[in-house]
Amino acid sequence: MSELEKQLKKGVLNIVILKMINEKDMYGYEMIQIIDEKSNGYFKLKEGSLYPVLYRLEDEGLIESYWNKEPYKRTVPRKYYKITNKGIAVLKVYAEEWNDFLMGTKSILKGESF
Repeated sequence: MSELEKQLKKGVLNIVILKMINEKDMYGYEMIQIIDEKSNGYFKLKEGSLYPVLYRLEDEGLIESYWNKEPYKRTVPRKYYKITNKGIAVLKVYAEEWNDFLMGTKSILKGESF
């Protein structure tokens, strides 16, 4: 993987995670699985990459965590993450900025030669 690819992946994790937990509350391993599946294997996150992002988003007040044990199952409680109102507002800004970034980049890359 090139350095550019690493930086691009790192740069979109905030918006990807916020978008996912805006749809529904999730726990970390569930996020890893869904990101892998929805990206057709492009994003192969490890816990060591995901959890620092989650902690940072939580510190910024964009997400909150809570423990939940599924009723009627003999499982260990899981730490779920949910988006906050501030997170929803920031996600909207991120999505607009991402679309502007994509349009600008596509325009340059498919444009005529310099």
